[in-house]
Amino acid sequence: MSNYTTVTQFLLMGFSELRQLQILYSFLLFLIYSAGLMGNLLIVMITTFDRRLHMPMYFFLRNLSMVDACYLSITVPQASVNALVNNRIISGTGCAAQVFLVIFLAYVEFTLLTVMARDRYVAICHPLHYPVIMSPRVCMQMTLTCLLTGLMYAAFHTGYTFRLSFCHSNVVHQFFCDIPSLLRISCSDTFNNKLSLLASALVVGAGCYGFITASYVGIFSTVLKFPVKEDQKKAFSTCIPHITVVSLFIFSTCFVYLQPPSESASLEGIILSVFYTVIPPFLNPIIYSLRNKQIKDAITILMKRIISLSNKV
Repeated sequence: MSNYTTVTQFLLMGFSELRQLQILYSFLLFLIYSAGLMGNLLIVMITTFDRRLHMPMYFFLRNLSMVDACYLSITVPQASVNALVNNRIISGTGCAAQVFLVIFLAYVEFTLLTVMARDRYVAICHPLHYPVIMSPRVCMQMTLTCLLTGLMYAAFHTGYTFRLSFCHSNVVHQFFCDIPSLLRISCSDTFNNKLSLLASALVVGAGCYGFITASYVGIFSTVLKFPVKEDQKKAFSTCIPHITVVSLFIFSTCFVYLQPPSESASLEGIILSVFYTVIPPFLNPIIYSLRNKQIKDAITILMKRIISLSNKV
């Protein structure tokens, strides 16, 4: 142990060693980030300023879009800059901050999607009691609960990870700092870390997934009893975007973390990580914009106002 050197900074993996490809990847990441950020901020603006969208469903959608904008901003800009300037170094403090924020935002996103399933269930299955059950105060309490429990969840796993010693290597086999990659390069015993991470992920993941599934079982059983087909279609149309987003988030995360662990750097592994860190927050505003008529109408009105103002100027 006396020959070990404590790691104070880490080296992130790049998408390529070729300079031309590094610049190409940097440009592509910047385009994805810009489009995702603008899409999510557009949803935030529309649901804030359009009074017709001041309902619980769009309150949670606004919060989800803010989380997605932050989620993209934690990893993508730095990866884009790193590829552009060919500098992959990140400090120990910066790595810890990135781990904390990624876990926190992923947790909040998943729990918000769970709360949104509850909102749809109450709206469709108990419409007369909807204003009482999903009052503004209740919506705020649910959101704060997601945030506060997310802070505790992220703080625990970040602190538990960085109490370990990193002395075998400082190369993180990922384009951002994440716990599985850090555990692989730790020279400490990581069994308890892996066990706590797996147990907590199963509890949170299975709990949220079970709640979402139960909510939609109740929703579908209620909707199928509607006598008018048009009412069924309208009810399903409000659920399809949420189901799509939930499926995208869950399956992309499982697809990455159920892969066999590898001790060596792999471009395939890095690209797979894009599927749960970049693609879901990038596609969420597109999915909601395409599948939700009220969002589409609000965007159309906003675009007309912008064009009208530009013509006057």
